[in-house]
Amino acid sequence: MRDVAVIGAGMTRFGKFLDRSMKEITREAVDGALSSAGTDKSKLEVAIVGNAAAGLITGQECIRGQVVLREMGIGGIPIINTENACASSSTAFHMAWLYVASGMYDIALAVGVEKLYHEDKRKSFAAIGAAVDVEWAQEMQAAMATSKGNGERTDQPAPASGAGEKRSMFMDFYAAFARQHMQRYGTTVEQFARIAVKNHYHGSLNPHAQYREVYTLEDILTSPPVAEPLTRLMCSPIGDGAAAAILCSAEKAKQFTTKPVHILASCVSSGGDHEPGEPGLTERVVQQAYKQAGVGPEDLNVIELHDASAPAELVLYEELGLCGPGEGGKLIDARATYFDGPMPVNTSGGLISKGHPIGATGVAQIYEVFTQLRGEAGERQVANPRIGLTENGGGMVKGEAAALAVHVFSV
Repeated sequence: MRDVAVIGAGMTRFGKFLDRSMKEITREAVDGALSSAGTDKSKLEVAIVGNAAAGLITGQECIRGQVVLREMGIGGIPIINTENACASSSTAFHMAWLYVASGMYDIALAVGVEKLYHEDKRKSFAAIGAAVDVEWAQEMQAAMATSKGNGERTDQPAPASGAGEKRSMFMDFYAAFARQHMQRYGTTVEQFARIAVKNHYHGSLNPHAQYREVYTLEDILTSPPVAEPLTRLMCSPIGDGAAAAILCSAEKAKQFTTKPVHILASCVSSGGDHEPGEPGLTERVVQQAYKQAGVGPEDLNVIELHDASAPAELVLYEELGLCGPGEGGKLIDARATYFDGPMPVNTSGGLISKGHPIGATGVAQIYEVFTQLRGEAGERQVANPRIGLTENGGGMVKGEAAALAVHVFSV
């Protein structure tokens, strides 16, 4: 396998863009990546486009990548579509890496794009809610209705009333996992809220972030409740946006830039049945990535992880090995994961503040790490980063992510 580098990356601001098409926002992100790489579209040999929900939101199915790229004059090359829930574009990036690493192509384009906003929010939430085993979800809702009718209680992480209509179904899952963590380790609501304070602060420094407001701990705790213990400001919003990256063989990268960002590891896997106490999906894929890259958690200088909710980030501190089990709260209490701390996490603002147009999220995380490693992150720049990691989960089956991608980068 050949060494592969990222030579350019671009993204749109994430936000609510009812008047902009998928074609338009894709063009902005791809043009930004090409400009960053110092090359043009004629040099591209293959393109992989990640998208999760266009079929349900816009009706565009089957050939999404061909449609959005042909509009800007990219055609006549293999164009592959990847759909893997929130990990759609990190999966696209993995495939682009594989194409180049294998020697099949020298230059590849990876794109993530999503138009998640709709005038009817229930349509947006229904699209997100489709990233589960829908038969299981229906069975769980029926079981909960029966148990409530009998005066019984269920502790299964299942969607409650209003999920999928007034909020994303996934917030109910995150809330259940948060309550379990609190019961097991004594983690507090304030510790979850401090993660949201941090990510909103980081987002205020990021011109691409959907929300750039700064909030206090009290603001977070007193914002409207979503699902106990989550409040609105602890949760990622829906949004629209696109991100793109240009990958190249490390040898050929010298022709384009003096600041390539090398890909040390690219790992994608899916959830599977395992015994209690055995490593789950995240731990398994992260360890695979560390081994492939030849690094450990102590070597990481900048991390973008899948904080669809504040509790998710805290649990991932532990699953990535940044601290021991139950010690995630201590990290945020010590401000260790701020951009100027010893282990910066979600310097972009994360999904909570930067936004979460699900099909675009994976490559957007990579854009942030690419920007940080090149020293181009402005006010939120980490001091002298050398190694970065992205972790991006997608969907849920049997209580864990359905798909997960982890990438490790270096300069």
